[in-house]
Amino acid sequence: MRFSTNFKPYVLLLVVGIFLLLGYIKLNCDIFIFVSKRPLFCFSRRTDVVTVTPWLASIIWEGTFDPVLVDNIYKPMNLTIATTVFAVGKYVSFLRDFLETAEMHFMVGFNVRYYVFTDRPQDVPSVNLTQGRHLSVIQVPGSNRWQEISARRMEIIQTTIESQIRREADYIFCLDVDSKFHARWGAESLGRLVAVIHPGYYDQTRANFPYERRPASMAYIPMDEGDYYYGGAMIGGFVEDVYTLTTVCRNRFAVDAGNSIEAAWQEESHLNRYLLYNKPSKVLSPEYLWQDFKAKTKEVKVIRFSGVVKNYAEVRPNV
Repeated sequence: MRFSTNFKPYVLLLVVGIFLLLGYIKLNCDIFIFVSKRPLFCFSRRTDVVTVTPWLASIIWEGTFDPVLVDNIYKPMNLTIATTVFAVGKYVSFLRDFLETAEMHFMVGFNVRYYVFTDRPQDVPSVNLTQGRHLSVIQVPGSNRWQEISARRMEIIQTTIESQIRREADYIFCLDVDSKFHARWGAESLGRLVAVIHPGYYDQTRANFPYERRPASMAYIPMDEGDYYYGGAMIGGFVEDVYTLTTVCRNRFAVDAGNSIEAAWQEESHLNRYLLYNKPSKVLSPEYLWQDFKAKTKEVKVIRFSGVVKNYAEVRPNV
């Protein structure tokens, strides 16, 4: 059973209240779980990384949450998680590893609906899915430019939410297919609007962020603004919140296209612009978006999801 967007936070508040009364929470820590942007309780302490944003959203790292407690709160709600991936052109070759590792690590114990967008439906592999997990294949056009595929994703996700996803899921995560899961990605990641810090810039200052700096673009961010540089390989949150995000970004893409402008990093640039003025309610650490060619650092104790090493000239049509 799914709850309405407005009702869901109050249900979660009630469940959390029960756990508080039962004494499961220790209040001697500094990581907060949020419902409707209000801190309710906290978990274990980490002092080597920043764990709360300036607007008091939690940043999720290993050691900042109790997975058993989190699951006990969310699993009784019988939530369904939508997961979108684009397997266009030769990128369909990454789909099997994505799905098989997702079945091992992604939202285990929850209802999951995978939505695979591809121009090669005949090449979608058959993968054994556990109970409560389903896969839908949606055919989309191919392209001779990978930038166009990237630019169209916001529009396709928006229209699919309208036509299908909003009736079938509570939360949604939009992920890159050329990636694999390596460890738990669970309910600790759920929130109204969820972003992930890009692994290349989590230890950088805003002066080094590759934001779109041209004022003529709708993705423009001034040099003196910016919180984090968010990775475009993950967008998440309540279905309706992600719908709003994709609608706004799609419209800004259209304005730029009408002015013959392509943002520096296509959808990622527009995503960062949107999140600057519409703060995420939860931020995921680079554990949730690592890169296989990077060695694990002292801050990143667990790699949960990582982009695989690949030859772009082999998989991208115009490289």
